Amino acid sequence: MNAVLTREHGEPAMLDELAVDVVARARRGGADAVEVSISAGEGLGVTVRNGACETVEYERDKGLAVTVYLGGRKGTATTSDFSPAALAESIAAAQAIAEQAEPDACAGLADPRFLARVVPDLDLDHPWALDVDAAVELALECERAALAADARLKQSDGCSVNRYRGTRAYANSHGFHAAYRGTRHGISSVMIAADAQGMQRGYWYTSARRPGELEAAASVGATAARRTVAKLGARKIATTTLPVLFDSRIAGGLFGHLVGAISGSAQYRRASFLQDALGEEVLAAHVSLAEEPHLPAALGSAPFDADGVATSAKAVVERGRLATYLLGAYSARRLGRDPTGNAGGVHNLIASHGARDLEALIASLPRALLVTDLMGFGVNGVTGDYSRGASGFLIEHGELAHPVEEITIAGNLKTMFRNIVEIGNDVDRRGTIHTGSILIDDMAIAGT
Repeated sequence: MNAVLTREHGEPAMLDELAVDVVARARRGGADAVEVSISAGEGLGVTVRNGACETVEYERDKGLAVTVYLGGRKGTATTSDFSPAALAESIAAAQAIAEQAEPDACAGLADPRFLARVVPDLDLDHPWALDVDAAVELALECERAALAADARLKQSDGCSVNRYRGTRAYANSHGFHAAYRGTRHGISSVMIAADAQGMQRGYWYTSARRPGELEAAASVGATAARRTVAKLGARKIATTTLPVLFDSRIAGGLFGHLVGAISGSAQYRRASFLQDALGEEVLAAHVSLAEEPHLPAALGSAPFDADGVATSAKAVVERGRLATYLLGAYSARRLGRDPTGNAGGVHNLIASHGARDLEALIASLPRALLVTDLMGFGVNGVTGDYSRGASGFLIEHGELAHPVEEITIAGNLKTMFRNIVEIGNDVDRRGTIHTGSILIDDMAIAGT
């Protein structure tokens, strides 16, 4: 099977063939059941700083994981060497691990009835014919636009351009096998501004599968410049309680905590602040979350999950009430439920929203805090306690009064979720969770 690397790196048909071959080899070695996942890809990334190319990185990666099951015992081995000898060693290692493992009645492949019978073409593969010179020029264009935007921008902390194209293949001993290819490209800018009161750092980025859907490089630089300069003069505010408006760029992180809490692993370990919450109100009654894994060319789209289970559109939270947990094959068995196609996470989780954008939400607030950046990891997934360092802007009389830094916002996620007042229509689609800015009723703010 060395031919897999003699043709185009990461070609889906070749990786699919290799996955099927490794499954067959492992079965001949005595495994009750086998699954194999393979990833391979190549990419280019460049970074410029203050008018000069700082780094050029070419990425070419590949990896294979083989998992064997023996009488309810599981063993997994990985390799980045696809030679016949290395694959044989990996299969033997996985089998040796399984022989020493403790039996687990829930271990095993997903039931065949849940596997993807049809693998739809989701339009995920859009290669970018970008060489090093063109990438450097785009990054320099981004940086020039940023530095020209305001005299208070003293230096660049790096403008980057990257492209990536990768393939994922999966096969198991139920006879399922499939492979698909996808791309992800991006442009980013990090700038430093200074005035008499000090220095501030800010950034902006764009990301998409299709190169044509990226923001223009100059626009990325200009936005990074505007966001950086806006932070100048930041100061603390007095400890208080205020409504908090989370900018859409970071708002998805809030729903990320919900995803973690309703994941199968958190539920069967009984380590979730939303334990046994199925059917209960977990968000404000006007908020719904739906998963749309088959959106064409979306960054979170996928035809099947890490277990080969078919992905499908579904309500996750319906009018505030939790409609489903997010389950892979193993966690589904532990909970006595069917898998939901979420082994490995969510695929385009989309929040409902209102008619107003961020500017309109700001204009509606007599006094509040707009949070644009979060620091630290003060989130307890078991209790829901939430405490994060934050920076942003104080809102007074419907306008941004001044930038704010060195404060802490705190609450409990269960209360915060039920206290969502509104979600803006400024939806950020640059990740797997799509949401607009989120306005939450009063939260504790620790300052001076």
